[in-house]
Amino acid sequence: MSYQVIARKWRPQSFDDVVGQEHVVRTLRNSIQRNRVGHAYLLIGPRGTGKTSIARIFAKALNCTDGPRADFSLDDPAVRAIGEGSHLDVIEIDGASNNGVEQVRELRETVQYAPAQGKFKIYIIDEVHMLTPQAFNALLKTLEEPPAHVKFIFATTDVQKLLPTILSRCQRFDLKPIPAAAIVERLRKIAREEKIEIEDAALASIARLADGGLRDAQSILDQMISFCGGKIAEVDLLDVYGLVAAGKVAELAAAVAAGDHKAIMAIVDACDAAGRDLVRLLADLQALVREALVDAIAQGGRSDLLGRGAAGAAVAALTTEQLTRMLDSLREGEGGVMHGLGEKVNFEVALLKAVEASRARSIDSLIRELAALGDEAAAASAPEGDEKKKT
Repeated sequence: MSYQVIARKWRPQSFDDVVGQEHVVRTLRNSIQRNRVGHAYLLIGPRGTGKTSIARIFAKALNCTDGPRADFSLDDPAVRAIGEGSHLDVIEIDGASNNGVEQVRELRETVQYAPAQGKFKIYIIDEVHMLTPQAFNALLKTLEEPPAHVKFIFATTDVQKLLPTILSRCQRFDLKPIPAAAIVERLRKIAREEKIEIEDAALASIARLADGGLRDAQSILDQMISFCGGKIAEVDLLDVYGLVAAGKVAELAAAVAAGDHKAIMAIVDACDAAGRDLVRLLADLQALVREALVDAIAQGGRSDLLGRGAAGAAVAALTTEQLTRMLDSLREGEGGVMHGLGEKVNFEVALLKAVEASRARSIDSLIRELAALGDEAAAASAPEGDEKKKT
């Protein structure tokens, strides 16, 4: 057999294989088991999160032998035919290249014919947002009252482009970015089966780079296998993709939290000299500051999370207000780093502004603190018998 890339070889084939979308899998399973299968489904989510894979799995569950069955056998000839794309009653359509009204009118004519192999005639339309308004309007009546043997499954990355009349006729499922921990666990399983030795730090870096997309993570792993062979280290991944090690990101965050301008400039110089991606570094830094902000909220207003990466003296815990201002300043600096003429200079300025922003105080908070101090002083100086008057 010809070589298959990891993203295709390890594509989910059943509901049990789907990673990170338990809410969608549970609902589809229950709809089959309780005989409440709708006529139109809409899968929404970022790239690489399992939209088309879930659509195919659902089609297998509906058209398997003796189906519909949520726990179908992968050895079922009908299931294998759907996986190979040769099943006559499961039609996959690319919305980007078949987006005209003529194609939709042709679809409206074919839906009237009974299924040839399975129980249902299933249409999977990927990137459905690419259909023209005229094509959508031509589809409306069929979508609202399709024949009993027809099921539609739509997938899109841009739900804002869909007409409200289409949305109201579909059961909507929002797929979320896959958590990094789930990506790491899946990649570890793939590496074990493929006889690849890979460091945990490298797996974490791949998950960080994939940004919630399992297919992207699998493609990165595939490329790293081609680059490194059977043994992948974190340093190899950092060199190929220009990433900064998680420890170095934590060290930079600690320097920003401490207001150590000298350390900030030294770290940026080192990263730039090593050819690291400063845009990606800024995104990783923002993710770490956000994590500290969430920790501060959970801890009652302060967090020392950023200080844990400090190489020298401990960094004081930052308040929720300080972390919010720091994160907002880093976000404002994104445009300059991404589109400015001097990437390194703009990155340094963004970090230094974040330091100053974290040390600024809002007028409202200062007034509240001064008022509280005034009340405490008045309470301390008031006579014991004058409590009613003080109140």
